[in-house]
This record gives sequence, structure tokens and C-alpha cells, in this order.
Amino acid sequence: MIPVTAVDARDAESLVVEVLRSGTLTRGPVVARFEDAFARAAGTAHAVAVSSGTAALRTALEALGLGPGGEVITSPLTAAATLRAVLATGATVRFADITRDDFAVDPDAVAAEITPETRVILPVHLYGQTADMGKLAPLAEEHGLHLVEDAAQAVGATFAGRAAGSFGVGCFSLSANKIVTTGEGGVVTTDDAGLADRLRLLRDHRMSELHAAVGIPQLDRLDELLAARRRNARQLSVGLAGTPGLTVPAELPGREHAWHRYSVLIGPHAMLARDELAAELAQRGVETEVHHPKLVFDHDRFREHPQIPAVSRQDFPVALKVTEEVLSLPVHPALSEADVDTVVREVREALGA
Repeated sequence: MIPVTAVDARDAESLVVEVLRSGTLTRGPVVARFEDAFARAAGTAHAVAVSSGTAALRTALEALGLGPGGEVITSPLTAAATLRAVLATGATVRFADITRDDFAVDPDAVAAEITPETRVILPVHLYGQTADMGKLAPLAEEHGLHLVEDAAQAVGATFAGRAAGSFGVGCFSLSANKIVTTGEGGVVTTDDAGLADRLRLLRDHRMSELHAAVGIPQLDRLDELLAARRRNARQLSVGLAGTPGLTVPAELPGREHAWHRYSVLIGPHAMLARDELAAELAQRGVETEVHHPKLVFDHDRFREHPQIPAVSRQDFPVALKVTEEVLSLPVHPALSEADVDTVVREVREALGA
């Protein structure tokens, strides 16, 4: 089976052993080293390590003063963790539909949702490509709003040469993210020294020394890891071009995709529906995943939630269609050229190409 994701952390062994021998598993120097390395990768002055990606979002929002009576505008196509973090502050949530080409919030839809109670615009950089920060950042500034980036899947992605997480307050997950992963942990990035101090005071738990030790070598090799993902993505896009009913993902002008996921769309005229194709590929030895099969507010725990104004799936036609069509294929650095060729061949054969 060709796995949809794989992480190689073997080069962290010596640093992990060093931590174990030190006897210091928390609040030690390795986390500080990790924070410095992550800030360099994100192009920000500060990076504050916390216990999870959800904690990164929640701590960032609390540090910005978000609370009951405030509103956050975000994407309906995201993980439950995004919504949980906002709701934990007591704020209400409004959603804006996405654009099909980048899977992120449509700036025009965001603008239409702004009210006097809006405090934060929270774009989600999905699958490894940023949202349209060229429009969202000026929109936030125009209305005096905070810009908080859910960059859980966007380590290494850029917009106009600037890294994800450097436009506002960046929030990263190191478990959901597979580009740099420590198993557990999250990071908040910012250029604001005062905000960084508040983040350090507010964080309930920080990353452990062991998790930081796993992450540091990956940050040291970030350019190499991203290059491998981009090479595999190019090979997939070339090989899958013209496959009946399948749309390959695009790297939009001015943006550099990190390819956290290689997410294709299986349209209504394909020989197999999305779930049928996933099952067929599993039989053929190719693992796939669906991110995300539901709009975030459509999970049981969020239905009729008092902090979520009444919404319908039909209010977000683009995002709803993506939940029905999206399928992620293997793109990770451990793939050989032959592996990628196999993925291409099996997908094309399954769809009658």
C-alpha cells in the first residue's frame, strides 16, 4: 500500500536522546531552539510554542482580547479544531464561502459578512496553499480587524514572497500538519513583541522538550522536504492532466504551495464518484483521504450551538460541493518517482483514462 502520508523523523534520534539524558522534559532549552527555528521559517520575530494547534488558535484569540459579544469570520471548510477554538472564547462565528481554486475563504464573501461586532477575520490556509492574503490583509486593516491565520496545513507556503503566518497572527498545528510534525504541539507566530509576551503568559501548556527535539531537524531540512513535495506534486499534475472527471489542484500565481495535501476534485461526470474511487484505489494499493467530508458546522456537536447563528449547508454552495468531491492523494517526500507513477496510473485506469 502506498500511504497517503508518511513522516521520517529518524534524524531526530540524537537530539531526542540528548533530551532524555538531560532529565529536563519541559521548560528547557530545546523548546526555545525550536521556537527560534520556527520563527525564522515563518519570517516572523516571534514564535511561541504551545501544546496543540487548537491551543495555538485559542491562545492567540484570547491574547487579542476576543470574548463574548465579538464575532469571528472564518471558513466553513475546516477542521473542528478551528471552530472549537473560537467558541472557547465565548465569541460567535460567522462563515464566508470559499473559492474553488484555493479552497480558502472568498474575500468578497468575507467582506459581505462583516458587522459592527466583527473583531477577527480568520482565514484557513487549506491543503498547503494560502488564502488570498493580498485582499484579506487590506480588508482587515480597512475595518480595524485582527487577522488570525489558521496555518495548520501551510508550513512553508507563501503569498507574494511572504510566508504563511506572517501577515497577522499565525497559528500552526504540529500534529495536523505533516510537513513539519512533532506528533503533538502548536505554534503561534507574530511580529508584535507585546502580543508575544501575552501569549507566553496565557499558554496553559507548552510544547515538551521531546516534541521540540523531533521538530528541529525537520525545520533544518524544510527546504529539502518542501522541494520533494513540490516535485511529487508536479509529477502528479502532469500525469493526471486530462483524466476524465478529475480536476487537479492549482498553484495560483504569486503563491508558493507547500503541498501539505494533493487534493483533487472528482466531478459529477467522472466514471466513479469520489467515495467509489477511494475504495477502488484502496483495492489497487493506493491510500487516500478526504479532508473534509462535512462543512464544519454540520457536525453534531455544533448543530444549534448558541454561538453559531443559524446557517444552512446551501448557504455555502462552493464549500459544500468541495466536501462532496475532494480526495487527497499521496504527495509526501518518502514517495519514489515510481510510486508517483503508480498513483497516476491507478487513478487514470480507475477513471477510464
